[in-house]
Amino acid sequence: MNSKYYLTEVDKHPASIYCYFNLKGESFVESHQHQKGQFLYAEGGVVHVKTNVGTHYLPARHYMWIPPRVEHAIYPSSSNVVMKNLYFPIAHQALSFYNKIGIYPINSLLIELLLFTKNWQGDVFQIQKNKYVIVDAFRALLQQTASQSLLLELPHPKDHRLNLVINYLSEHIYEEHLLPQLASKFSMTDKSLYRLFKKNLNMSFIKYYTQLRIFKSLELLMNPNYNISEVATRVGYHSLPTFSNTFHKIMGKRPSEYRKSKQIYFED
Repeated sequence: MNSKYYLTEVDKHPASIYCYFNLKGESFVESHQHQKGQFLYAEGGVVHVKTNVGTHYLPARHYMWIPPRVEHAIYPSSSNVVMKNLYFPIAHQALSFYNKIGIYPINSLLIELLLFTKNWQGDVFQIQKNKYVIVDAFRALLQQTASQSLLLELPHPKDHRLNLVINYLSEHIYEEHLLPQLASKFSMTDKSLYRLFKKNLNMSFIKYYTQLRIFKSLELLMNPNYNISEVATRVGYHSLPTFSNTFHKIMGKRPSEYRKSKQIYFED
């Protein structure tokens, strides 16, 4: 996919609602923005959405709302990921839901409407009453049915030293890391590393590290070759109950419940 599609086709007709359903196997979508707001639904795996300030983790069977004029790049975690996109014109005075990034679990009503429209591609205009009334209702239902947005974002570090630490954590996610030992490895005191996380990322080391482990587990849980205990071990948890409880606190469901989202509704 090239940038021409995103920079010209979506916004070519400002008043239209634009439908685009991706097939499996797409590698990534380069950084871009739209004048329209974007509904992005994923299944079959995790999608990484990178903005100027951080990386958002869009889990399977969840959707992300991206407001107009927000620059972002899209990286599916594997070739098994399927993405469904709808682009809506959003008025400046629209409700706050449409003006902030959010990640939400999909509900059965939205799934049914997506399935009904899965073969629609391109612009839907108001004069196409049979189609437009459905996608316009979909836009309204997003705001009316949305639960609390899941906080599935990790900010980008601006400090070079912290970037090295975070890369190390990502590459050695299978190990359990404690702040004093980690700081020592990078020739810092634990207090200085703690302050670096707070000042640079506006979150504590433990919060960042915990979220990183759980976000990494989202991808592993889609792999049928690993049972849940093995997934826990691969993200550095020696206790399955601790992993399950931490996962539930962040995701609002147990790892076993999330694993059920491997089911694919939209086949190529």
